[in-house]
Amino acid sequence: MSRIMSTVQGAASRRDVLKYGGAAAALGLALKTGFGPRIALAADEIVIGGSLPMTGVFAFAGIAGHQGLNDYVEWLNENGGIDGRKVRYVMEDTGYKVDVSVAAFKKITAAHKPQFYFGDSTGFEKAIASELNQLGSTVMSGASFASELADPQRYPYHFIAGPSYAEQVGILLEYIKAEASGGAAPKVALVYSDTEFGRDPIASAKARIKTLGLELVDEIVTKPGSVDVSAEVLKLRRSRPDYVIFHGYVLSPINEFIVQMKQMGLKTKFMGTYYTMDKLLIDQVGEPSDGFMGVMPYNYYDSDANGPNLDAMRAYTRKVAPDVTYRPVPYVASWFTGMLFTEIARRTLAAGGDMSAKAMKAALESIEGWDTGGIMGLPVSLKGHSVPVGRIYQVKFSEKRYVPASDWIALT
Repeated sequence: MSRIMSTVQGAASRRDVLKYGGAAAALGLALKTGFGPRIALAADEIVIGGSLPMTGVFAFAGIAGHQGLNDYVEWLNENGGIDGRKVRYVMEDTGYKVDVSVAAFKKITAAHKPQFYFGDSTGFEKAIASELNQLGSTVMSGASFASELADPQRYPYHFIAGPSYAEQVGILLEYIKAEASGGAAPKVALVYSDTEFGRDPIASAKARIKTLGLELVDEIVTKPGSVDVSAEVLKLRRSRPDYVIFHGYVLSPINEFIVQMKQMGLKTKFMGTYYTMDKLLIDQVGEPSDGFMGVMPYNYYDSDANGPNLDAMRAYTRKVAPDVTYRPVPYVASWFTGMLFTEIARRTLAAGGDMSAKAMKAALESIEGWDTGGIMGLPVSLKGHSVPVGRIYQVKFSEKRYVPASDWIALT
């Protein structure tokens, strides 16, 4: 089945939600909640559209992201919607293919007139940008943290529900600088994939390294996925960085770098960005993952943190899926994106109710010092169309989870 339509209307029952990694259960759920969506729109209804990869290479993220947004909408409707207006969520499976995502966007916007839209990739969000601008009725966020999408001039109706990739690496570098204690400047190596994703934060990272007085001792580019990195490991052995920052990967070849460099006895600290920071790395790398660090914009589902919105997420999970003890990071990110859609809508309605993209952009940019209720550890602002806030977490393998290694860090 290449295409799935999921429509949330009120509090649709979802007792067989997926456990971590349970793609089949989520796919079955999407099918059960899907076919035959309403075409007629209620005048007071707010609609969220979505292009998500429920199948294909990024299904692990798409399934969790769909589930997080779906659960948030169900929870929101159970608690009065947005100022009394019900929210409806409509999505299609894209298989992580740009042309399919674009087709889904056209179909959903024509039939359902969504005020908000969740995109599955950088490629899709860039491809649809001009049409989104012409449409003038929809604001978009999604799974991409691409730095250019946070530019209000080029992408006025896009925002990132977290720090951009450049900001994520910037937060890592700020942590490294703060950890330095006299003596020589910490030595840093950048290891990234030869993709648009991988290259995104590199120029910014080099500039910040120089500004912070750190030393860039190596820059290594690899293909994404499983590749032979023995030559690159030997290069790092010679340069002996204190920190290696990986970007542009989900897992491989990070696991190979970690295992081989630890076998050589190197004391390098390894760091990653958002898409590296879920339990997949712990599960796949095993004990050598102990001590791996990275930046995360949100509190983990199984963290010790609390707050009204984080607690509401957990309570809703206990209600609909009492056997689930962990939600993947894309689930939390999508729940938080739904929260931002809601805040934008509320502010727009309070300002007069003109739900145009221009009015919603103004509402977005008015968000300043906003308390996320425990999802993030600092109040957030979105004037720059991203949330440049994060925390450094570290793998504690004995507990099979990430634990905080720093306080919350906000870039200025």
